[in-house]
Amino acid sequence: MGYFIGFDVGSSKTHALIVDEDGQCRGFGQAWGGNQQSVGYEGLTNALMKSFEQARLMADISVEQIRGAGFGVAGYDFPSDREPHLQAIAALGLTCPVDLVNDGCNGLLTGTSHGVGVNITAGSGVNCRGRGPDGREGRIVGNGYSFGEFGGGGEIVWKGLQLVNYAWIKRIPPTKLTAIYLEAAGARDELDLMQGLSNNFYHLGPFIAIKIFEAARADDAAAMEVIRFSGEELGWLVVSVVRQIGMENEAVEIVQSGSVFNGGELLTQPMRKIIFEHVPGAKISPVQCLPVIGPVILGMLSAGVDGYRVRERMIQTSLAVTRE
Repeated sequence: MGYFIGFDVGSSKTHALIVDEDGQCRGFGQAWGGNQQSVGYEGLTNALMKSFEQARLMADISVEQIRGAGFGVAGYDFPSDREPHLQAIAALGLTCPVDLVNDGCNGLLTGTSHGVGVNITAGSGVNCRGRGPDGREGRIVGNGYSFGEFGGGGEIVWKGLQLVNYAWIKRIPPTKLTAIYLEAAGARDELDLMQGLSNNFYHLGPFIAIKIFEAARADDAAAMEVIRFSGEELGWLVVSVVRQIGMENEAVEIVQSGSVFNGGELLTQPMRKIIFEHVPGAKISPVQCLPVIGPVILGMLSAGVDGYRVRERMIQTSLAVTRE
């Protein structure tokens, strides 16, 4: 029997999943984040090897039994990144066909019918990738607010800081966000916060986004504005990628993935409003399974096997191996 493996490599975690040709999940492994922008290519290799060995031992197979491998990797952003990523992957000793995509494609491969449509991902950062029926690809830069791309946890925190500053300089009324940011940074007051951030004494993590959502649910006007803005911006990213793949007048599948969407309707309602205004036939749904299934499908396709034929089987059996 042949086996296939997929790797979902993010900035905070790496997952590896081994599946047989019938779609039965056989092995699962996990490690720390492998984004080379944070840990370097050696760190990427180490994360891949640790998760790979865990999955292979659980599946009780040899490297030679793997027929295809797919990799969805954070930090694989441009064509020039391909060769060094393949070199990092080579350390696994795989002898099968290998394919590599940005991790923003994981949800696209996992959640759409046949890898055609758009995936919007919002976790600590934001990404959006798409693929048309003719193979045309769409994307954003994926590097956040520096490029005007908003909606991930980091961008939500950045936008919230603007509102904290506006309250401090009396541009807007006081906001609950101020206390949230002071506590998160360990600052004494607003002046201390602004000075510390300006001089890199203080640093703000994307985890603060959880508190911003809580403040928005408590009807804090500034927090509600941050979440509304973020939702609309996520919608615009989707619309932009849909236009790139030429599907704005079609019933395009749009999948959403990432922890930020746990924020619920406060975020998704303004996002959906923008999408439906410009892509009226859009079909929007969340990814309801492990994103690593997408790279497994990619690995199967690289070996000439239709992974979509057994996707439901993969989804059904993945929980058993991930709980062991």
